[in-house]
Amino acid sequence: MPEPRGAELARGFHDDVVAPLLRREFPGAPLVAGRFGAGSDVLGLDDDVSRDHDWGLRLHVLVPDGLAGPVGAVLQEHLPATQAGRPVRFATTWDPHERHRVEVATIDGFVRSRLGIGAQEDPTTADWLSFTGQAVLELLAGPVFADDEGRWEALRRKLSWYPDDVWRHLVASAWQQLEQELPFVGRTGARGDDLGSRLLAARLAGTAVQLGLLLDRTWAPYAKWAGTVFAARPSGRVAPHLARALAATHWREREAGLCAALEGLLARQGEVGLPAPGPATAPFHGRPFAGVVPTLPGAVAPAGDGRGPVGVGALGQWVDAVDVLVRPALRRDLARAVVGS
Repeated sequence: MPEPRGAELARGFHDDVVAPLLRREFPGAPLVAGRFGAGSDVLGLDDDVSRDHDWGLRLHVLVPDGLAGPVGAVLQEHLPATQAGRPVRFATTWDPHERHRVEVATIDGFVRSRLGIGAQEDPTTADWLSFTGQAVLELLAGPVFADDEGRWEALRRKLSWYPDDVWRHLVASAWQQLEQELPFVGRTGARGDDLGSRLLAARLAGTAVQLGLLLDRTWAPYAKWAGTVFAARPSGRVAPHLARALAATHWREREAGLCAALEGLLARQGEVGLPAPGPATAPFHGRPFAGVVPTLPGAVAPAGDGRGPVGVGALGQWVDAVDVLVRPALRRDLARAVVGS
């Protein structure tokens, strides 16, 4: 019999143990429960390898103000030692102590820990630019087991996708980043700098994946799962072209794979209703190297639109450092510096 996925474990733990206990001890208290936050199981992507750390009976319970302490105390005292043959208390990579992993918080506090703003706040432009796809997915992706007042569903609707003007800005920014460096794949290769050409191709392939997920209105998970999610989306049809570019041993083949991928993404752009004047690529200033057509970013979102410079876009389009990406307050400071407010 195959091992259950993490979401299945969480649901059984909630339905059979946690929910009956809390409904008995706190009758009438509006609760939200589900498997949220970090973890491959939240994304539904956990497998046998995932079980070697931070995996097991994990659950989130979000409670009204003033109840987090009492709920935590009840869970600490009354949760059993095991459920369905698995330990309820275990160590994690961030906490070596064996304790239960039912995380209790308020809705506002939990949302703020991921986004830097409260659940009732409407995101500003700078806020939208500060959100990473992973941060949003830690609120949206996991299964919900209880939502007594519908507040979690309302939050998920609000965060389902970027406002249209912000979305266009981010798509244009991705194209601009591609336009700025695509010619160098050939230029470095022609000079005999194969390593430099490969490095550029890898970076451009990553930007192409970001662009594809944007076009598919799909929040991008953290790097470990970005390729998996991309391949399953409509834009993932260009994945073989990107693989060809990354596997190529000569810069011409590398460049050809990238160009084919970008033409496919431009076609996808038209499918989703955004301007898609083609072709996406053309010779760069008469040289024997390909470049993105320079007018393409402005066709999607003109410069000076109040969302910062086209080409900068959202924080996740220009920051790779994990220690920045996981800090909402720092992300907001950086995004506000870009937008100027």
